[in-house]
Amino acid sequence: MTSETGYLLDNRQREAGRRFDALAELFDPWTLDHLDQLGLAAGWRCWEVGAGGPSVPTALAERVGPTGQVLVTDIDTAWLTELSGPATGPVEVRRHDVARDEPPGDGFDLVHVRLVLVHLPDRAEALRRMAGAVRPGGWLVVEDADPALQPLACPDERGPAEELANRIRRGFRALLAERGVDLAFGRTLPAQLRGAGLHDVRAEGCFPLTSPACRELEAATVRQLRGRLVAGGLATEREIERHLDHLRGEGMDVTTAPLITCWGRRPH
Repeated sequence: MTSETGYLLDNRQREAGRRFDALAELFDPWTLDHLDQLGLAAGWRCWEVGAGGPSVPTALAERVGPTGQVLVTDIDTAWLTELSGPATGPVEVRRHDVARDEPPGDGFDLVHVRLVLVHLPDRAEALRRMAGAVRPGGWLVVEDADPALQPLACPDERGPAEELANRIRRGFRALLAERGVDLAFGRTLPAQLRGAGLHDVRAEGCFPLTSPACRELEAATVRQLRGRLVAGGLATEREIERHLDHLRGEGMDVTTAPLITCWGRRPH
């Protein structure tokens, strides 16, 4: 996604794969439904930015078929190895840092990015570059979180377990803010896309309240960050273990930050 100094949830850590799987289960149906509604079909040229895991690129490749193209980029392509090789058809994987590098081409029918820009210090410039890579009449689709819009892990704070979950989530948000993450970025996307010269801008939000994938995403995130949470005095080892134990059951209703999906068309 972006450099190690800027991205708190490093893709090279072991828990990244579990996070990718949980995010795919939570958000892929939502994402792909929106892309399908924009007309995604055989022959389209697509750029998937900061893909992380393989689930969305695989779905794009199925839709565009052998006459289309799916360019998949990330600063760390370790989780994308299954997409490389002749058996993957129209998919090309390339190392690329959208925060620093020029776009790897232009004339794309679709440029899609999910949960990437919020972590970038110059996110507006990255968005402008992506918009410029869209062909006239093509679409830019940006999906990002807005933790400040709904900051709680457990909106129904009905007991000590939920209170602990919300305190640890506040610690996570503090670590994000220290890295320069804009915790209110998602709500700015419509204005950002219009500012990049796009028309027909629309946006919707996805807010899963509870599911096994929500709990798995929370657990993987906490395991990935436990050292930083403890070192920063944001939680103790005992509190983290208690929270992870709560997440192993079905009694805790854990949610994610709302995902804002925004799309716009480059004018002819």
